[in-house]
Amino acid sequence: MDNEPVSTESSPEPAPARKALVLVVTAVLLFALDLGTKVLALAQLEGKEPVRVLGGLAYLQIVRNPGAAFSIATGMTWVLALVAVGVVVAIIWILPRLRSTGWALGLGLVLAGALGNLTDRFFRAPGPLRGHVIDFVSLFGPNGEYWPVFNVADSSIVLGGILIVLLSLFGYEYDGRRSKDKKKAEVTAGD
Repeated sequence: MDNEPVSTESSPEPAPARKALVLVVTAVLLFALDLGTKVLALAQLEGKEPVRVLGGLAYLQIVRNPGAAFSIATGMTWVLALVAVGVVVAIIWILPRLRSTGWALGLGLVLAGALGNLTDRFFRAPGPLRGHVIDFVSLFGPNGEYWPVFNVADSSIVLGGILIVLLSLFGYEYDGRRSKDKKKAEVTAGD
């Protein structure tokens, strides 16, 4: 019987596969929620006046958006589609090195949003790479008077982006290291 020494170190960071699973499950769930809410919104709201909900805090209405947030880059839908493809590719590239649950969640949210709006750009009128994104939530007033009309994909991108920025500001890297640990390792390696 071999007597192996018992390690006193803390357990290692969970396997990268678990982080990838967090990213994929988050992306799939939010992508499905985005698609489902767009289908429901189109079925219930198409051709109707804005519906006031939550005492006027929000209005539900269909807006076909050919641009980005705040209707920026209207008429450049194909460029926005290519940017979304680039985001998807970048997230897939990071996936094998992903060791942070927070980053996995944030990237999953961004991936879901990019895929949700990219799906609209590919499959909605007026045609592939020119399709208009279906937006349906307007805050504080109808027709985007106070805030641009948005959808679940837009919310997912924003929440994921905020999470990633906060993680970065607090020094958490996607590979599981802390920025200060990385600097220490660089200083130690230089000695």
